[in-house]
Amino acid sequence: MDNHDKGSLLKEFGSWPEFVDRIEPSVWHQPVGEGKWAVRDVVSHILLWDQYFYERAIEPIAEGRPLTVKQPDFDLFNQEARKFAETKSDQELAGLAKEIRRRIIIAIQEQPDEIFNKTYRNGQGQAFVTKDYLNDFIWHDHHHMKQVSDLANRE
Repeated sequence: MDNHDKGSLLKEFGSWPEFVDRIEPSVWHQPVGEGKWAVRDVVSHILLWDQYFYERAIEPIAEGRPLTVKQPDFDLFNQEARKFAETKSDQELAGLAKEIRRRIIIAIQEQPDEIFNKTYRNGQGQAFVTKDYLNDFIWHDHHHMKQVSDLANRE
């Protein structure tokens, strides 16, 4: 997927909100596998990652501010996502997940190509490139979408 242009990447990245719309109500509280998260926890997980990167990388790039994104403790971050899911209804999670993803897409659509391909330094001095972020999170989305689809197909 690395060689796709911005439009193709954004189209693929935009498949997540459409996927969330198609999740059957009957599977939201079911685990995606033995010892795995429930579907709603997966949605919350992606939602909070989207929010994290929007607030700390995508929005700052759009506003010309320094990036504050850092490598978080993944286990702690994921625990927080599950706790967050407990505070929301399925419909609220779906709505929030779709809204934050749409904000990211709009912000990136508005980026000129030189910004889209530019290397920024994150809060730890590591490289951040919007194009690379999209590629990484498209893979991440597909991983979790497959888990949810496999569960739905077993139903």
